[in-house]
Amino acid sequence: MVRQPCVYILASKRNGTPYTGVTSNLLKRVWEHKNNLVKSFTSKYGVHTLVWYELHDTMDSAIQREKAIKNWKRDWKLNLIEKMDSHWHDLYSGLL
Repeated sequence: MVRQPCVYILASKRNGTPYTGVTSNLLKRVWEHKNNLVKSFTSKYGVHTLVWYELHDTMDSAIQREKAIKNWKRDWKLNLIEKMDSHWHDLYSGLL
């Protein structure tokens, strides 16, 4: 995947712990989460499944969207995920 600003949500399992992040290289960043390369929330709680992402034209817009989503209620985040994939499949393989 070419570098492009992106907001993403990882989850530990269906309806599990959600983690919202922002990156300019989604494929690389999710791989880093999956392989616990950085000691963080995702490695501590096993949050490795890419369940939602949204591409942006600029990093500024991606960062603004990430901050907004981080302030959302849990139910709103779960609804956002369900709109993209109601089965909570790991979307990472579709990026390869």
